[in-house]
Amino acid sequence: MNVENVKSQMRKGILEYCILLLLGEEPCYSSDIIRKLQEAKLIVVEGTLYPLLTRLKNSGLLSYQWVESPQGPPRKYYALTVEGSAFLEDLEMSWQELNTTINYLKNNVNK
Repeated sequence: MNVENVKSQMRKGILEYCILLLLGEEPCYSSDIIRKLQEAKLIVVEGTLYPLLTRLKNSGLLSYQWVESPQGPPRKYYALTVEGSAFLEDLEMSWQELNTTINYLKNNVNK
């Protein structure tokens, strides 16, 4: 079994949650999302991000607004919708449950 494949699947599994967390703080331009995810050591490329943002938008979790840019064409800033905020709250509860389970298993099983 290849550990890199498993790590990749784990990153893919939490990518939506991480994007929603970022957008829960403030609306972001796609390049800013990529930069913040990379700063957090979650490597993402544009080819992965754009289809995910489109899917989240089409699901009603994100909206976007065009904002004029002093350095070129207008930029598309993404933000959470009301549905997106509620969805993020549900994901946060699920993450806490998973984190509790994993910590329990790491600390209590077979000791």
